[in-house]
Amino acid sequence: MKAMVLAAGLGTRLRPLTDDRPKALVEVAGRTLLEITLARLRAFGIHDVIVNAHHFADKVISYLKERENFGMRIEVSREDVLLDTGGGLKKACWFFLEHSDELPKSDAEPFLLHNVDVVSTIDLQRMVQFHKDNRALATLAVQRRDSSRYLLFDEQLQLCGRKIGREAKAEIVRAAPKTDALAFSGIHIISPRLLTLMKEEGVFSIIDSYLRLAGSGEKIIAFRADEYYWRDLGKPADLQQAARDLEQGVFSA
Repeated sequence: MKAMVLAAGLGTRLRPLTDDRPKALVEVAGRTLLEITLARLRAFGIHDVIVNAHHFADKVISYLKERENFGMRIEVSREDVLLDTGGGLKKACWFFLEHSDELPKSDAEPFLLHNVDVVSTIDLQRMVQFHKDNRALATLAVQRRDSSRYLLFDEQLQLCGRKIGREAKAEIVRAAPKTDALAFSGIHIISPRLLTLMKEEGVFSIIDSYLRLAGSGEKIIAFRADEYYWRDLGKPADLQQAARDLEQGVFSA
C-alpha cells in the first residue's frame, strides 16, 4: 500500500514557528510532524510515500535526505504554486499509477492520504478493510465534534453535501431524507480509480471532487472514528496539548 502526506501548507496559524520552517518540520516533544506521520505510516506497513512540499520545500527535501528517508521510499512532489489538497494529489498521481499498464480497476489496492498536521489513534487497518468491504471510491475518517466545516452523510454513511459555519445553508449534492453533520479528520482511504475521475484543474480542494462525484452517484463514505483520539495541530496551543498527551501515553509517536 502507498500513501501521500499533505505537507505543503503555509502553516500560517502556527506562526511564528513557521516563519523559518515548513509546517511539516514544526516539532512536538522533539519530533517533527513529518516524522510522527511517517512513523505512523511505517508502523501500519506502508513504505512507499510521496510528500508534497511548497513552503520552505528545500528544507523538507534536505531533512528527508539527511535522515535517509527514515528507511522508506519517499518521493517529494514540489509545488511552485500551492495547489490545495485536490490539486496536490492530482500533481502527484503518477506515484500511484506507476507500473500500471491500464486504467485502475475498482478492486485495485487503495492508497492513504494523510494530513501532516493531524495525530490520531484511528485504526488504519480497520479503516482500509471498511473501505474494501463497502467497495467505496473514497472513505473519509469523520467524528462528531465541533467544527467550522461539516460534511453531510446519509443513513448509509454516503456523502450528501457539506455545511460551512453553523448558520450557513447546506450544500446538498445527493438528496437524502436525513443527513448527519460530521467533522472530517484529514485521513482518507482512496481507490486509484478516483485519479481518473478528477476533472478539476489547477488549485482545488479534493472535497470539491468528492462532492461532484457523490452527486453523480459515486460512493464516497464515512468511517466513524469517534472512539479514537484525534487532534489537529494547527495552532501552538494544539502542539502543547499534543506534547502533554504524548507524555501521558494518550497516543504514541
